[in-house]
Amino acid sequence: MKIQLYLGALFSRIQGRHWWIGILLWFALVAPAQASVILRVAIERGVNQVKVGASTTAIVKDSAGRSLGQLPGMSAYAAQAVPGGVALDKWQSGLFWIEPTGKGFVYIGDRWFRGRTLVIPTEKGLTAVNWVDLEEYLYSVIGGEMNSSWPQEALKAQAIAARTYALYEREKQRNNPVYDLGDSPDRWQIYKGVSSESRNTYAAVDNTAGKVLTYNNKIILSVFHACSGGHTENVEDVWGNTLPYLRAVQDFDQNVKECNWVKTFSPGEISSRISGIGNIKDMIAESFSPFRSVKTLKIVGDQGTKVLQGEEVRTALKLKSTRFSVSKDANGNFILQGLGFGHGLGMSQWGAYNLAQRGVSYLQILGHYYKGVALTPIQAK
Repeated sequence: MKIQLYLGALFSRIQGRHWWIGILLWFALVAPAQASVILRVAIERGVNQVKVGASTTAIVKDSAGRSLGQLPGMSAYAAQAVPGGVALDKWQSGLFWIEPTGKGFVYIGDRWFRGRTLVIPTEKGLTAVNWVDLEEYLYSVIGGEMNSSWPQEALKAQAIAARTYALYEREKQRNNPVYDLGDSPDRWQIYKGVSSESRNTYAAVDNTAGKVLTYNNKIILSVFHACSGGHTENVEDVWGNTLPYLRAVQDFDQNVKECNWVKTFSPGEISSRISGIGNIKDMIAESFSPFRSVKTLKIVGDQGTKVLQGEEVRTALKLKSTRFSVSKDANGNFILQGLGFGHGLGMSQWGAYNLAQRGVSYLQILGHYYKGVALTPIQAK
């Protein structure tokens, strides 16, 4: 199945009659970093069909690396799962590589990416994987995770944290034959492809190229979150395990409106999210971290009781954070008033923003949020 892709859709931010000028300006901005480490980023997982293509003529290769032919630029083709492999246009193979010529981008699903594409069958359907240089991957991630208009010192801190996190995940997935990490923000970093790149993200990545955070010569789990609401947490109070570099520190994000929230639940809404305990009668915060985040939340129903612990408190109820108080209104609804956005571990992005606004360097920002770490050049393998 072939679908024509128009240049106007390539960069949706460029509008008006003279869109071609914007395209030229965009390509003038593109300045790829030196090749270092390749990441395998799963863009679509377990689907029956996925649209793929390239902005330039693309070479199609099979599982043995043989060239099967070409796909014309600016066209999308539907790769489909079939018995024994994948069907793509007039070809069928165990898997397909799609490699753009020149400096072309690849198209996966509904977005454009650097690098090349692998379409491979997995247990639940097709998985489309973007093979991309680490530094070029970060060009997009920084703009996805932070507003690219933020101070460079905050963006550079984010670049190093994101690079470190990507390599930590890559090592953790070393036995995964298909991918290193995905692109969904609930589990991985936000990766939108070229649409979230800009001059500022290029600068932040290029000016920190190849640098990661280590503790005792090992890459750290450099997690980050939007804001903590005044103080980050010790990792054992959220995830149960202890890591010496993820320690609670004072934060600088108290006056950010995104960090202040109120959520109201009817008893029925809670029952729909917490199964097996019947109609909800009460919600009790039983234990707290030293910084007043809820560690244990007991939910009492007319058919039983459920105790949520640590990060489960936030995810089960889809809350912004675990730093909240519970009260009831006259109608029996539960009112949760909270601070923070995210798990509260590692670097606070709004905290980094405010520190950078005060003239604090990216190294000082990282040293504040990750304790006892060293800045180390990548040893590429």
